Amino acid sequence: MRRESITTGGRARMPFPRALLMALLLASASAMPAARAADPAPAAAPAIPVSVAQAQLKPVSEALEFVGRVEAPERVEIRARVKGMLEAVLFKEGETVKEGAPLYRIEKPLFQADVENAQGEVERAKAALELAKIQRERADELLAKNAGTVVARDQAIAAEASAKGQLLTAEAHLKTAQINLGYTDIVSPITGKIGRTAFTKGHIIGPESGVLATVVSENPMYVTFPVSQRDYLEAQKEEGKVDLTNVEVRIKFSDGTVYPEVGRINFVDVSVSRSTDTVIMRADVANPKGSLIDGQLVRVELKSGKPDEKIVIPQAALIADQGGLYVFVVEDGKAVTRRIRPGGAVGANVVVEEGLKAGEQVVVDGFEQLRPGAAVRATPAAGLASGG
Repeated sequence: MRRESITTGGRARMPFPRALLMALLLASASAMPAARAADPAPAAAPAIPVSVAQAQLKPVSEALEFVGRVEAPERVEIRARVKGMLEAVLFKEGETVKEGAPLYRIEKPLFQADVENAQGEVERAKAALELAKIQRERADELLAKNAGTVVARDQAIAAEASAKGQLLTAEAHLKTAQINLGYTDIVSPITGKIGRTAFTKGHIIGPESGVLATVVSENPMYVTFPVSQRDYLEAQKEEGKVDLTNVEVRIKFSDGTVYPEVGRINFVDVSVSRSTDTVIMRADVANPKGSLIDGQLVRVELKSGKPDEKIVIPQAALIADQGGLYVFVVEDGKAVTRRIRPGGAVGANVVVEEGLKAGEQVVVDGFEQLRPGAAVRATPAAGLASGG
């Protein structure tokens, strides 16, 4: 069948079915954006639950930490000063002994005999001196009556002087014997705790036997620690001179516990070690309960000066990457990163020198899934405070 064209104003028109098809296509295309706009929007991501702690302004003292060692102010090695059989050990190992308390006893009979022998020598010397004195007086009388000679008188004087010398020698021997007898009782020269005994009853001991036991004093104790020249000079810059009377010395044990007694520096060495470039400092610390032990390795913390107000946050909030340390802060329900410059540690917390303000909420738990700008649901961290 032949299709007829419709002309209008001399212009040919396309056949009607084709025109209708094009109109339907255009109408469909114009309706598509409207249909898409009517689609529902995607649901927002759920807020991430996190625990937060407040950055607080706290008084914080400047502190330096060193490795130190506990030392007893008095440490005595007990040794035998005479040789003999050890008759008795008079102490219990590990106990506290008083000054003058008996520790060992060496058998006495031989030393007692030496004393008695020396006493006999003294008596003989006294008798000889008395005789020499009488003979000298008689020689003087005879010479005065022209019945004696000058030579006899001079001999009598010399004999008297010799007798005096023999008496002095005998008395010295007696004193030595008495001292040696006293050495058979070995006593503690100081008050302190005594260690193990190296010998027991029945052993032959003497000066060559070495150390029998060691006694160390207990209260107070010393703590010595090396301070680098750099730290020492930095401390001097504050006031131009280190005020030792204002320095608190705190001791921390290997398990992290802090010793309750506060020490004070009582000595700074007069020279710098050439090998380590450090100055040895020493503090005395009360030790009423005997918690500090001679030779113990500890950490020593020095605090001085008036405390400064510092921003303090829990160390649990710190996150590290290649750029340094940062924390997540909650602002308007969203997570925001803050680069910080930390200071020293204050227990389980850390001082923040730059990057935070007091009152800001830092994330301490749940930040593993956080991204900057993520919505968060913050709750206070239980049992975690940022106090100093």
